[in-house]
Amino acid sequence: MEIVATAFYILLPFMFLAVAFAIGSSIERAHFRRLEAAERELAGVMISDMKRLPANWRPSQPVLVAGEAVIATDRFKVFTAAIRNLFGGRVRGYETLVERARREAIVRMLRQAQQLQANVVWNVRIETTTIQGKQANQAGGIEVLAYGTAMHVTG
Repeated sequence: MEIVATAFYILLPFMFLAVAFAIGSSIERAHFRRLEAAERELAGVMISDMKRLPANWRPSQPVLVAGEAVIATDRFKVFTAAIRNLFGGRVRGYETLVERARREAIVRMLRQAQQLQANVVWNVRIETTTIQGKQANQAGGIEVLAYGTAMHVTG
């Protein structure tokens, strides 16, 4: 009986990590699917990071638009990142976290531009901030802000 109890306490953290991984992966895949659908829906609004408009374009009603996204990390990503830090290399779990936040912020910015009947968002900039937990190895997240000038152009 004591062996079973000891094995349970040894396996419990791994079972917790497996459940966290399964839930986190499911949530992440669903978020990527929603982002892909939103990006297809908003494909009619052009975005660019260029500062100057082409000379033949005639803009009307320029408005600053912004989209912000804060995506929290999960315990599994924190655990795998801590292990990866021991050996070095890419932390793919955090890369997907940053990608999700960036794409979500851009989608929100484009939705705001679409509501203003803009067909272009120009001079797009992206800012990122890391949100750290209060203690070491505590889950945090990332904040991404995407902003630019929305307008309707002809020409």
